[in-house]
Amino acid sequence: MHNQRSSGVLLHLTSLPGPFGIGTLGKSAYEFIDYLKAAGQVHWQILPSGPVSSSSGNSPYMSLSAFAGNPLLIDPAQLVGAGLLRREQVEIPSEFSEYLVDFDAVRAFNEKILEHAFLEFRLTGDSAAFAEFRRTTAWLEDYALFMALREEFQLRPWFLWSPDIAFRKPEAIARWRETLAERIFFHQFVQFCFFSQWQILWDYAHCHGIRIIGDIPIYVALDSADVWAHQDCFLLDRETGRPTHVAGVPPDYFSETGQRWGNPLFKWWDDKGKMNQALLAWWGQRFRHICRTVDVVRIDHFRGFEAYWQIPASEETAVNGEWVTGPGLAFFSEMKRHLGALPIIAEDLGVITPEVELLRDTLGFPGMKVLQFAFDSDEHNAYLPHNYTTVNCVVYTGTHDNDTTLGWYFSDTVMQASKAKALRYTHSQAGSPIHWDFIRLAYGSVAELVIVPLQDVLGFGSDCRMNMPGTSEGNWRWRCAARFLNDETARALRDEVVFYNRLPAHPVESCQREQ
Repeated sequence: MHNQRSSGVLLHLTSLPGPFGIGTLGKSAYEFIDYLKAAGQVHWQILPSGPVSSSSGNSPYMSLSAFAGNPLLIDPAQLVGAGLLRREQVEIPSEFSEYLVDFDAVRAFNEKILEHAFLEFRLTGDSAAFAEFRRTTAWLEDYALFMALREEFQLRPWFLWSPDIAFRKPEAIARWRETLAERIFFHQFVQFCFFSQWQILWDYAHCHGIRIIGDIPIYVALDSADVWAHQDCFLLDRETGRPTHVAGVPPDYFSETGQRWGNPLFKWWDDKGKMNQALLAWWGQRFRHICRTVDVVRIDHFRGFEAYWQIPASEETAVNGEWVTGPGLAFFSEMKRHLGALPIIAEDLGVITPEVELLRDTLGFPGMKVLQFAFDSDEHNAYLPHNYTTVNCVVYTGTHDNDTTLGWYFSDTVMQASKAKALRYTHSQAGSPIHWDFIRLAYGSVAELVIVPLQDVLGFGSDCRMNMPGTSEGNWRWRCAARFLNDETARALRDEVVFYNRLPAHPVESCQREQ
């Protein structure tokens, strides 16, 4: 990672405090960076930050684009500061909650705000920075056209649009670009706002010694700008545009019937059996883009590069899939040849084979160790710290897909024997908070990096869980109220950081932020 013991906190941007019904790139994000520094942290891990849709349960892992930013995260206060909004236009609905995101209400508020800002932007004229953003952002044209078309076709998925534009006939592309020019411009403006705000926040994080860990889902949503614009990169029926096979995982810890994600699979090889050059170019663009926006990248479902679970699209569950060999080392060799070394964390959870481990280790990528998985078998369990064979790994108490550690401990679905092992292993005393036992266990391991979800730092229960795999309702909504990010919890975390030698050796001087 970067050759010193360190730690970080997992908190998605949507979970930040703030008045706008959802976390934004505004004041609370800067204050969270201050909190991380006070707590002796070096890393802030976030989830994918692309635009989400209600039809996909607002999941950041089923985004409308692998490149674009989520408009819901744009900070209205900064738009006011830039003269694009008047304060009276930012009327915050009273029903907004500090504990849960109401995505429909936030989306309605956000769209109104951005429309006002865009009208003002049109009156004041294009800026040189915006012109440069449009010129240098390769994916922007396809994305903005896709979003404008999506509005034109009442949010229906692209494969249900008129066939000429669904399958990107050149004359249809030219006609729609002219017809929808204003809406295309609007969506380009929205992305300019997002990435302008993001860059300032990222710079502030660096000034405070905080590195941001981003997240790439290996797959993209079927109804996305990526699949529509790059249909030759996916296993699609050429007549309907629908996938012939979809992604998922076989039955595992999370689900007896596996997980049928529904994403289209990549067409890794062309008709001649050679690696698909169009797909390699798309992946290269994807890695190049995210490495310009975060410091480290976690690849979700890394094992899919070695072998992936292929499910016939007609199947309702993931049970009747099969393992298919992936592109493996050849793919990453191509990426390194064009992009150089990539700062990657390999999410290597689930059904992991020696072949997956060999690919990860050959590439030198750190894998993940999740403590909640450590106590459901015997003393040889790979997630138990005494079995770690390398410092090149990242230890988590849990992830966004797990229950909180407190929720795990009190869950009826976790065996009592597993809980007893956890108490014995952590030398837990009567009344000791189990979440702090897990944090100390992670911090005391040989791993270079430890990441703890904020819910575990604060000792929250199952009601604060971020996601429950295999379900489509009620996920991704949790928010942290501002009062919990206080000096007391920061000091408690910093004490453990110091005790376990995870404090940065050379603290970074803070930069000032314009108010």
